Amino acid sequence: MIEDPLAALRPLHEPPPVSWWPPAPGWWIVLLLIVAAAIMIFRYERRMAPRRAALHELKLLKKNMDKIDHPVATLNQLLKRYALVCWPAAKVASLTGEDWLFFLDASGGNGKFSKGVGRLLLSDPYQKQHTDSNKITQLITLTQRWIKTNTPQKNPDV
Repeated sequence: MIEDPLAALRPLHEPPPVSWWPPAPGWWIVLLLIVAAAIMIFRYERRMAPRRAALHELKLLKKNMDKIDHPVATLNQLLKRYALVCWPAAKVASLTGEDWLFFLDASGGNGKFSKGVGRLLLSDPYQKQHTDSNKITQLITLTQRWIKTNTPQKNPDV
């Protein structure tokens, strides 16, 4: 009788398992994309920090409007500080009075600073009696829109 010819064969041996290192080129590309996205998000968040801080301060001002001595003067200071973050100091720092209101209108105020409720910025800080809270609330809303319209620049002093 004939012996089984398959019995003479050696047993099968498995190839070595695939190593996890080094990864395939596609994984390197994915890693580079993740790192680039993280860097871009970090830079964007850092650049937008003044906007978040200004909006937070505005929210606190609106909440504590009755406790602040001169809310319109505080609002004007906030606008000036934020403008100095967004534009070169040579352009913004010296603006006062009507020129300041015209600048605010030209940069997103749509005429509501020089011809609307924004005129409070000129007169109210110097009044003994303050304007009613309804007008101040309108001014806070206008300021909030102005801050959201303007984006901080990377290098405002250039």
